[in-house]
Amino acid sequence: MAAPSSTKISTTRDFRRRQKVAAATDLPGVPAGTTGKVWFVSGVTWIRYHVVFDNGVELANVDGSQIVDRKVYLAAVAAETEAAQEAERAAAREVARARARAEALARIESGSSAGH
Repeated sequence: MAAPSSTKISTTRDFRRRQKVAAATDLPGVPAGTTGKVWFVSGVTWIRYHVVFDNGVELANVDGSQIVDRKVYLAAVAAETEAAQEAERAAAREVARARARAEALARIESGSSAGH
C-alpha cells in the first residue's frame, strides 16, 4: 500500500495541446505569471503537461494545479490591479476630505476670533 501523498495531483485533463497558459506558482526557472504554451498532455491517473514557457524554459511533468489558462490569469491580474488602484484612489479621497475639513475648521476658527 502506497503512503498518502502530501500534494494533490491532477486527475482530470484541464488543458489541451497548444493551449496558452501561465505559471500559477513559481516553477524551476519559471517565475509565477510567466506565460507559455502546452505542447504535450500525458498521463492516465496523473494528468501532466509539457509546457514551453515564453522565457525559453521547457518543463515536462507539470501538474495542472501549477498552471492556469492565460486569459484567466490576465483577468485576475487586471482585477487585482483595478482593486489596488481603487484602494489608492479611496485613500487619496480620504486625505483630501481630511485636508478640506481641517482647512474649513481653520477658516471658521480664524473668522470667529477675528469677530471678537
